[in-house]
Amino acid sequence: MTTMIHVRAACAADRDTLVRFNAAMAQETEHKVLDPAVLRKGVAAVLAESKRGFYLVAECDGAVSGCLMITFEWSDWRNGDWWWLQSVYIVPEYRRRGVFRALYAHIERMASARADVVGVRLYVERDNAHAQRTYAALGIEDAGYRMLEKSLRGCGAD
Repeated sequence: MTTMIHVRAACAADRDTLVRFNAAMAQETEHKVLDPAVLRKGVAAVLAESKRGFYLVAECDGAVSGCLMITFEWSDWRNGDWWWLQSVYIVPEYRRRGVFRALYAHIERMASARADVVGVRLYVERDNAHAQRTYAALGIEDAGYRMLEKSLRGCGAD
């Protein structure tokens, strides 16, 4: 089935949808229950301050069917920003219908048109083989890094 997919910048009216999608993604991929108040404030902060990043949403048949967020990482080595794809979520009934492909193509066009963007990066769960195949099919390759972290504040439940 062919679905018309429209990608647009998220706006304040999308906040509750983005909060729902982020909570669903955390539960589905990491089995984490996020604190709704913290998540709502975090999403609102991105929507209010473009220096933090931006969200895109995909619409199918008039309904928001997916989203992703872009955040920025300065590279002194390259004198430009890496755009990090984060908070990727596609509503289950719209998966395998080209929604992520449309979101990613939109980001790639946006990033390619800017001289200050050096590339696009993302995190993927080690065990999420399906997502890894999807990303590989789009030309996104393993960069050879291992991510380490020390959390200073919890995210709701670990």
